[in-house]
Amino acid sequence: MKFVDEFRDPVAARRLIDRITADAEKLERPVKLMEICGGHTHTIYRYGIENLLPESIDLVHGPGCPVCVIPMGRVDDALWLAEQDGVILTTFGDMMRVPGTTGSLLQARARGCDIRFVYSPLDSLKIAAENPDKHVIFFAVGFETTTPSTAITLRTAKDKNVPNFSVFSNHVTIEPPLRAIANGGQTQVDGFIGPGHVATVVGTQAFDFLVEDHSLPVAVCGFEPLDILQGVSMLLEQFISGERRVDNQYSRVVRPAGNESARALLDEVFTLRDEFEWRGLGTLPNSGMAISKAYAQWDAEHIFDVPGNHVPDPVACECGSVLTGYIKPWQCKVFGTACTPDTPIGTCMVSPEGACAAYYNFGRIDREMTAQLQ
Repeated sequence: MKFVDEFRDPVAARRLIDRITADAEKLERPVKLMEICGGHTHTIYRYGIENLLPESIDLVHGPGCPVCVIPMGRVDDALWLAEQDGVILTTFGDMMRVPGTTGSLLQARARGCDIRFVYSPLDSLKIAAENPDKHVIFFAVGFETTTPSTAITLRTAKDKNVPNFSVFSNHVTIEPPLRAIANGGQTQVDGFIGPGHVATVVGTQAFDFLVEDHSLPVAVCGFEPLDILQGVSMLLEQFISGERRVDNQYSRVVRPAGNESARALLDEVFTLRDEFEWRGLGTLPNSGMAISKAYAQWDAEHIFDVPGNHVPDPVACECGSVLTGYIKPWQCKVFGTACTPDTPIGTCMVSPEGACAAYYNFGRIDREMTAQLQ
């Protein structure tokens, strides 16, 4: 396959659905599969995939949305940094509307803070060069997928000795939240649709622990409809055969060892925090990535006395339960009423990878699409 349309071919999709339906009849009981990445969630909702599958296969959402897992306290810390004299705060566009206790970054910008969204952390270095009298802080978020671009930026800042630039690191790793779920979280999961983008860096080997420690099957998948359907089929084959392994559906991009050069760079620039707070999962050990001592000169948490407050989510917000697959978005009492993309209460309604945003945007049409396909 060379073109995107080939990964959306309805004839091939029908064949895969027929195979999945036939294999589902061989299951001893219904199974619950967690799509780890929010990118998968959006594809599932956009194309009505969950309604094309047999009732014995339940797809639930995982903690793989990098914006969604950031707790409110860290957003408050970013707001505090933006309010400091002489600071320009930069970040990706999807962080601009994430609510903190005193509003979002977008609202803080309306109040007069110099906050800018960028397409790459390297853009922040350019802003620093153009504003030598200001201190530019990049508010970094993301799993191992986006962490290498931050690492390259930090290495460039060091090589060029840029004095007025730093990073507020909120990068996280994928293994700890999956261990928390597999170790008896509130959601019982039978198998995982693995995150293809993260796996391009960490490799399929990063998910071996789910098989070895928990006997849970994994299929690392791409992000087109046929990718996900094939991944579901691979998982069913494992259930039927009784064999547990990590299948690589996304072999056109992902290798078992991932990107070794990128991982070496991450080891140089970052170090694991003893603990880091996650929305919906609490504090997890060795799950956040801090900037290493060799790069302390460009670490915002080293330069500034960041408050580091822990702030509970709003009582009405159930993002945590959505992120761990315990409920579906529409089961949250404020979904689509008090909480919408225009007036978000939680992060899952803000992020382009958030499950609530996915269902809000696509959930109303997926059943109609399903009827047309059938």
